[in-house]
Parts: sequence; structure tokens; C-alpha cells
Amino acid sequence: MAARGWMLKKHSILYTFEFAPPEQANIKMDYRHFKRQQDFVEYRTLMEDSGWRHIAGSKNSGNQYFMQTAKNGTDDIFSDGTSRAGRYKRLSEMMSYGFVVFLPFVLIAISKGTLRLDAFINPRALYYAPGLWELSGFDFWRNFLFETPFALMRGFSWSISLLLLISYVFLAIKSWAIYVKALGADEE
Repeated sequence: MAARGWMLKKHSILYTFEFAPPEQANIKMDYRHFKRQQDFVEYRTLMEDSGWRHIAGSKNSGNQYFMQTAKNGTDDIFSDGTSRAGRYKRLSEMMSYGFVVFLPFVLIAISKGTLRLDAFINPRALYYAPGLWELSGFDFWRNFLFETPFALMRGFSWSISLLLLISYVFLAIKSWAIYVKALGADEE
């Protein structure tokens, strides 16, 4: 994006870019949370002293983006393989926390009967409109199309928590595997 004249301004859920002169920029990402603002400031100062300008991220955002400013410095923000691998360990830990947060939602959905696995077998059970299945023609389609979004929310809203839970597990395991592989490569 920098080569096309767009510089990263901030990142939250979406990336925000601003117009800038085109350049070949070396941009790297680290993943860190900070408990204290002073720790975040010291981290940014250390990176800037090493030739990397902080361009996006905050104390609590996790993702920290840096652009290389010293052309004669190293091409990576990490000084060794162990610190490079640490990024994946931190990411794995964050994904594990996400799993812990969403697990109660899935367990509650199961215990309250909200988890409607029967909806896959009998989707008609999700439609509460009285007499819907006895209607025909235009009346059927009008009521059916009106009721369908509500039926989908009733039957499958739990799947969002379940998908997040599965995603967190997958990403935590994948990040941990990259961390272990990076540590092994560093020791060789």
C-alpha cells in the first residue's frame, strides 16, 4: 500500500490508510499488550531507538505496526529468533484467552437449550408463525419470507459463539506450533 501512495494510519477492526507520497516501506508487526502506559511508551522508544517508527497500535490493541526508518539497520524488528518466536507465543496466549471467554457462552447455550442441533434435521421447528405450513400461494410466501430471518436467528445465532470458539482453538494451536518451530530453528 505504501508503494501505491497509501500509508497505514491506524488499525482496529479495519485498516485505515491516508494518502502519502509513494515509497518502498518496510513495515513489520509485533503483538503485545501492555498493563501500564509507561511500559507501552518504553516499548515504542526502544523500537524507535532501533530504527523503527511506531505507525499504528495502542496500549491495549495487541497489534503493533512499525515502519523502518533507519535504512542501514536490520530488516526485522526482532534481534533474534527467540524474540521473533515470542510474538507467536503471545498471540497463542491471546487466542487461548478468547477461547476461555467464549466457552461459557457455548456452555450456557447448551444448558439452556438454545443450541438447536435439531434445526439441521427439522428446520420447520424454528418457525413459530401459527398455521404457516397450512398456507399456500402468496400468503405462504409472504409469511415464510417474513418469518425466515427470525427463524435463522433463533436457530443459528449460537453458531457465532461456536465458530469463534473453534477459531480461537485453531489459531491458538497454530500460533503455538509456529512458536515451537521458530524456537527449534533458533536453537539449530
